[in-house]
Formats: sequence, C-alpha cells, structure tokens
Amino acid sequence: MIKLYDGGAYLVNGAEIIEDNAEAGAKIRQLTGDVPAKEEAAKETIAYGILESHNVSGNMEKLQIRFDKLTSHDITFVGIIQTARASGLEKFPVPYVLTNCHNSLCAVGGTINEDDHMFGLTCAKKYGGVYVPPHQAVIHQFAREMLAGGGRMILGSDSHTRYGALGTMAMGEGGPELVKQLLCKTYDINMPKVVGVYLTGKPIAGVGPQDVALAIIGAVFANGYVNNKVMEFVGPGVANLSADFRIGIDVMTTETTCLSSIWQTDDTIKEFYEIHERPEDYKELQPGKVAYYDGMICVDLSEIRPMIAMPFHPSNTYTIEELNANLDDILADVEKRALVSLDGAVDFTLRDKVRDGRLYVEQGIIAGCAGGGFENICAAADILKGASIGADEFTLSIYPASTPIYMELAKNGRLADLMATGAIVKTAFCGPCFGAGDTPANNAFSIRHSTRNFPNREGSKLQSGQISSVALMDARSIAATAANKGYLTAATDIDANYTNPKYFFDSTIYKNRVFDSKGVADPSVEIKFGPNIKDWPAMPELTKNLVLKVVSEIHDPVTTTDELIPSGETSSYRSNPLGLAEFTLSRKDPAYVGRAKEIQKVEKAREAGECIGEAFPEICKVMQKIKEVFPETCKKNTGFGSTIFAVKPGDGSAREQAASCQKVLGGWANIANSYATKRYRSNLINWGMMPFLIDEGELPFKNGDYLFIPDIREAVEGGTTEIKAYVVGDSLKEFTLKLGEMTDDERTIILDGCLINYYRH
Repeated sequence: MIKLYDGGAYLVNGAEIIEDNAEAGAKIRQLTGDVPAKEEAAKETIAYGILESHNVSGNMEKLQIRFDKLTSHDITFVGIIQTARASGLEKFPVPYVLTNCHNSLCAVGGTINEDDHMFGLTCAKKYGGVYVPPHQAVIHQFAREMLAGGGRMILGSDSHTRYGALGTMAMGEGGPELVKQLLCKTYDINMPKVVGVYLTGKPIAGVGPQDVALAIIGAVFANGYVNNKVMEFVGPGVANLSADFRIGIDVMTTETTCLSSIWQTDDTIKEFYEIHERPEDYKELQPGKVAYYDGMICVDLSEIRPMIAMPFHPSNTYTIEELNANLDDILADVEKRALVSLDGAVDFTLRDKVRDGRLYVEQGIIAGCAGGGFENICAAADILKGASIGADEFTLSIYPASTPIYMELAKNGRLADLMATGAIVKTAFCGPCFGAGDTPANNAFSIRHSTRNFPNREGSKLQSGQISSVALMDARSIAATAANKGYLTAATDIDANYTNPKYFFDSTIYKNRVFDSKGVADPSVEIKFGPNIKDWPAMPELTKNLVLKVVSEIHDPVTTTDELIPSGETSSYRSNPLGLAEFTLSRKDPAYVGRAKEIQKVEKAREAGECIGEAFPEICKVMQKIKEVFPETCKKNTGFGSTIFAVKPGDGSAREQAASCQKVLGGWANIANSYATKRYRSNLINWGMMPFLIDEGELPFKNGDYLFIPDIREAVEGGTTEIKAYVVGDSLKEFTLKLGEMTDDERTIILDGCLINYYRH
C-alpha cells in the first residue's frame, strides 16, 4: 500500500523511480543519455522552482521568501493586525484575506465575536484587504476558490494552509510570520528537503481522500519522515484523482508535520480554475526530466482501503476492516494510550460502545476544509439516498465548506436528499474541528471527516470531569455508518450508486457579500475596537542573566498546541492577550497559570524598581544561593520568569497564542527534547522566548525547581549553541541547554524581547 525509501531517489521523466545508490547513474544514463549531478537534479523539483522564484536572498541555501498573498481567520487576525499596527503598519502590501469561520457561532462573551468581525472589516477598509463575512466560507475553501494560483506562494495563520493540489505552495505559520510579510520583511528558512510522493493506481469505489491521507499520515508521522520538509505529489496516479480528491489529501499533509506541499498539475486542475472563473491562474507544473528527491513515498491508490484514525491523534490509524476484526484489542490499546494523553484525569472507555460485536458511534460530522468539499458531500448523499440515520443517539451534521458549495447542493437536490435522512446541513464554519460546535455528550464517540482528533479538541472539558472522543474517517464511510444508524461501516461494504454530479461555481455570492478593497487602502477609515480588544502588554528585553522557575513538566510523547492553549470557547478571548492567557494549559496542567503568575510577580517588581523579596519571598533564598557562586547577580542584571518542559511540544495548530500566552504570563523559555514543528519554534522566538533543547534522558530538574542561566544575553548575541545552566537547590547543579540554529534576526528578536520590540527599535 505504502512504501518509504530509506534514502533519496531520482524521478526520471516523471514516471520511473531510481533509488539513490551505486547503480543509479548507470540507470539514469540508460534512460536519458546523461547523468546530472545530484545537486542539479535537486533543482528540477517543482518545489525548488517555486521557492527560487520567491526567494530574495540570492542564496538558495538560506531562503528569504516573500509571499504573493496572505490569509487569516478570526482566531488570529486581530492579534496579527494589532502586532503589525504596533510595529508601524500603514497598508497591506500584498492581498490579505480576513475570513470569519472560527468563532462566528460561539455564543460566549456577549459581543466579543461580532466586535472582532467589525475590527476585521474596518481594517480591511483602512489597510486595503479582503473581508469574508461569517458563514460565507471557511478560510481554506475561500483560498482555493479565489486566491490560489499556479506557481504562487500563500502564507496563512492557520496550520492547514495547504493549496498544493492547485499548484500553490502554501504554508501555515504563527501570526508573527504574517506580521513580517505585512511589514515587507521576509520568511527566513533554510532550504527545505523535498520528499516525493509517487502515486500509482486508482482508488476503488468507496475510498475517499481522507482514507489516502490517513494511510500516509500513519506511515510517516511517528518516524518523522517528512518533518519540516516539502511533500511533492507526482506520478501517474495523480491523473486518476479529481481536483476535490487531491485537495482532500493535500489539506491533511499538515498532520504529517511537513512544511508545505505541491502537486504536479494537469488538465483537471486547469478545469478547476476555469470552473472558478480564473483560467489565467492555472499553470502547468511538472518535475524536470531528472529530479532528485531527499526521500520517496510510494502510494498504490488501488490498495488503499477505508481508514480510521482512532483517538487521540491522526496518526493512530487502522483500516476499518482491521478495527472491526480486532475490536477489543484495538479499543483496549486506545484506552491505554488515553491514560497518558488524559493523565488519568477522567475515566475513559470505548469498549462500552461494542454492541453485539459491532462498534456503535453516537455522532458523525462531515465538515470544514477537509470534509466539506462538494464531492465528499455528494458521495455521502449518494450513500444515504433513501436511508434514515434513525431516531436513537446517533446524529449526523454536515457543513459545506462554502456558500457556493451549499448553493450548488441545493440546486442539484443533494441538500434535500441529505436532510430527508435526518442529517442536519449547516453553514460554513470550522467549529467541529476545534471544539466550538457539535460537542458530543460525555463519553460519546464521534466519527468526523475533519482535520484533527486531539484530546478535548471536540470541546469536552477535562477540568469539569468531561471526556468525549473523535476518530477521523472519510465522508463516505461516515455516510455508510449513518446509513447503518451508527454502527461503524466501511463505505466499501455499502452498495452505492455514485452519481458524481458536475460542480457549477456561482461567484455572485462573493460579489454580493465579500468586501474587496482591490488593494486600495483608505487611511480615513476609523478602526472599530470592541471593549475586549486589548493591546499587547509591554515586554522587557532579555537581561544579562535569567532565573526561571519550572512551572509545568509534561512527559507525553507529543504536546499539541491545543493542550498548550485550548481551542473552542476559550478562543472567544483571542483578542485579549491577558484574558486568553488565563486558559493556558488549563486542560493539561490547571495549576500552570497560578504558578506562572507567582514568579511573574518578581519580574514585575524588578521592572518597577520594587523589592523582589516582598513581591515573592521565596525568591530570597534562591538569590542567596546564586550569589554564593555568582556574587554579581542582582535584580538590575537578572530577569525572572517561568519555563515549561515538554518532550516534543508544538504539534498541531499554527496559533501563536500557544507561545504568546506563556509570554504574557512571564514565560521566558521552553525546554524540550525536540520541537514538533518549525512553526511552534518560530512562535516562541517571535515572542522573545528561547526554544531550549535538552538531551533525552532523566531531567536534571523537576517541576517547581529554579534554574539559573548566567550570561544568557551574551550567549544569544554571540550565537552560542550550548548554554551552561544551573539547578538552584542546596547548591548549584550544572547542566547543559542547547539553543539550536537561529538567524541573526531571530537572535535579535529574542534580545529585544519580542517581535514588536524588534520593529520598534
């Protein structure tokens, strides 16, 4: 089904793979009559060409990228624009689309949500942007329909910013990276490695894009095969996939932890642009005659079967057939893993869902940028034609990804077919994906064609004794399960007549409702600030020394950004940095906020010139011990704050709040064995927090310990990668922290205290 090459590979004429070994040269010569150097063949990937055309550094090893367009949704755009305004923003230099698809139905906080929407609309007018009102489209569907273009690059403040199937290299990053683009700066990265994804065969009936995506995620996540690399989809199997099918695979590449994605394009994608009234934006993209890839994933589409990603990660994958055949063993394993993910905070079981040997689920959801596509919903309607979802616990909700899709479903009759089964069809909204809509009952089990199934991402609250869980599946198998009234069923086990109706896009909806400045700024427009929209608090520059208290210690294999700052209703406070920070780690470590605030009292007293001992008496003994070895240490040259340890933090969302919330609570650093994604590490740096690394093994410190890091400012200035630190106890116990590679700008941002300070200087 899926094969991973141990090393690199050449793709010759877009069709034949030659493994990078001693015989590779002879085989390439036989096929082409020539043997290019590996370095030259690496330039023949599609990714290299797009990156080269957007790189302004003149050095393809050290990229400085300028993107063509930017996009954000209503969880992130207020913070981004506020940061850019504080840093000197005058107008949007490139098209910037502000969508409202994340909190528009979240009835928390009174006027907060609509206040943020009005902030977005007035900023689009003032600075020359595009504003997409609530319910019109989820962020990524609007980008596919209206923004993507062959050979272009788009940066979004959402991790699922992926438009590679349409020939657009897109990346999801934390808000500060978009701020840099708004201020005409660059996105600075080393040239990423490129991994080929070679597709062959054709999916069988009942297999959908989520099945292919989950099979790939299951094969590459744990081993890090594509971590921070570009996935380039090539091979004869691409031609056997519709545009919607490719898009459905592509959006899920985020869950592999890759940096970006790109696909070869053809007449199918050309037709997509024609349907969406933008034929001029199509560009044919193919790898060169001999292209070198740093890795190769071979996927035989004909062998993919309906998949399920069990709680609590998209990589926890099985075929549905395998799950049904081994229910007790697999459910027991899920429950065992949950003991780690949930820290034993609640009782969790799935084995109570087994009824007469079959797995019963209480909820089905088809939604958002992954599941809400036209073909997914039409296939679900075909499967459910004439059926009923029943009058028991099972419910089915469907969220088309945009109003144009919704309208076409109404015109072609599929909307009525679905509603007749008992399904509820709602407007474009990302809520089910991040816990702000359709939260299941306590201990209920939901199957969803959406992007993630992290703990509590569906909206349950551990701190209130609640737990429900999500498995990811394709819309087709969700519909098959619904047709069987909640009993888990693979779509390949259903005899369905797939009608594959043609899609007709109606742009009138957007012409009527979307505000498009056409890039023209109007400085006279007054921005509307709701009472919840607050400025960022002042942040100090890095001091000579640091005293850090460890205020959380997390030993899960991976810590998601949803655990660092929960999504769902808490995101209604996204425009109030201090208000949102109150929820930091609230589901993972509820004591974190209180601990962080205690040590932050010392830093606030220091900055105010007050007695730090009176602010927090515990610090007196700590400073006394430090002074015994480092007598020059004092509050004038030493900053105080907090740090957390996590094994591998940062998987999942691009929301910079995962870092900024720690920062506004006095966080100076994270300590980790590794970072799950480049974007989370960048978020830490952009908020002036050091992304320390520590070797795997027993930690030299524990939660509640104080760490002293002398001369940290000098180390950052000098580019030192290994830092001496000390655990403060009865004596000072030395250990080593590492900082890893940083650009000159990144070091300066940390020295200045945060990105806002960096631009003010």
